[in-house]
Amino acid sequence: MAVIKVALAGRPYEVRVEAGLLQNVAQHCAPFLRKKSVPIVTDENVARHWREAISASFTAAGYQPHWHVLPPGEQAKSWNHLAKTVDWLLAHEVERGDHIIALGGGVVGDLTGFAASILKRGCNFIQLPTTLLAQVDSSVGGKTAINTDAGKNLVGAFHQPSLVLADLDALGTLPAREIRAGYAEVIKYGILGDAGFFDWCETNGAAVVEGEKSALEYAVASSVASKAQIVAQDERETSGMRALLNLGHTFGHALEAQTGFSDRLLHGEGVALGMVLAARYSARRGLISANDAKRVTMALHVAGLPTEISLLRLKCDGQALANHMLHDKKMDAGVLPFILLRGIGAAFLDREVSLADIAVFLDGQLQDQVVADMPRNSR
Repeated sequence: MAVIKVALAGRPYEVRVEAGLLQNVAQHCAPFLRKKSVPIVTDENVARHWREAISASFTAAGYQPHWHVLPPGEQAKSWNHLAKTVDWLLAHEVERGDHIIALGGGVVGDLTGFAASILKRGCNFIQLPTTLLAQVDSSVGGKTAINTDAGKNLVGAFHQPSLVLADLDALGTLPAREIRAGYAEVIKYGILGDAGFFDWCETNGAAVVEGEKSALEYAVASSVASKAQIVAQDERETSGMRALLNLGHTFGHALEAQTGFSDRLLHGEGVALGMVLAARYSARRGLISANDAKRVTMALHVAGLPTEISLLRLKCDGQALANHMLHDKKMDAGVLPFILLRGIGAAFLDREVSLADIAVFLDGQLQDQVVADMPRNSR
């Protein structure tokens, strides 16, 4: 088992990475549980795969699991489902010292964590991430939120979990598209701050998306370790260090907004496209070479991720996409900083990017593009 410590002052916690953790979930969670009643929040898809095994683990250990099952997808990250979840937790008499279990992908983790942050002015929760994206990104670091009509993740709180159990077996139930989407957040850590890990991803990315266990464990553990180090230095994104984790997200969120936060473009796919755009825009500014931008594009493309926004057939121009960025959480005094690259493994925060120039750049990217010399992934 890989154990990564998130070393926050006064509130450290562990991220445990291994296959088989959910089968023994009660054993791992027991030190945190004060009562026999265990509230678990999940969604319909995850419940179908894991409710029986997790209920059996808690029941065998003398606990009584209670389930709140959300609809799948981004629709659950809403005011409506937040209210329903809080009301359900109150009905089950959850106290401030109790722990709520969040079993699912990023949507479940975000919603449950936010509910925990506001319930009785803050109670505890444990993350059981079941998607690759959640295991390497959203379950670690304490960002919780819901979506609103104005944009994605605009209402939320920093609220750290007490424990994260990343069971690699949970990834075996995922569609291939979900694995590829999660892989975008894996390779992100190499692109933003670890050129050696990017090199490893270029060689081993196919093994990760194919579900090879040793490659998966290394990818997840390495990604979590990178994020844990950044979060420990800048928990609330005040120094600019943690903002680097948003590489690809400003472009990606704009694309997600334009596609209605739907299955038309999964979050990880949006991040992949966003990282390609960030690399190409960095090259356009003369910050990196065209070859580095092509390496980023190639590494994502061969993993089966989208790299050309023209293929989305969006009915908008670059200005419309730039307008979505006006709602970005990083907006500060009317300035939107962008995460750009000075090289692979060398991301930085640029506060002097013009949205008008971004709109012009995106107009060019929206035109038909051909990824030269890149064989289509057949998976």
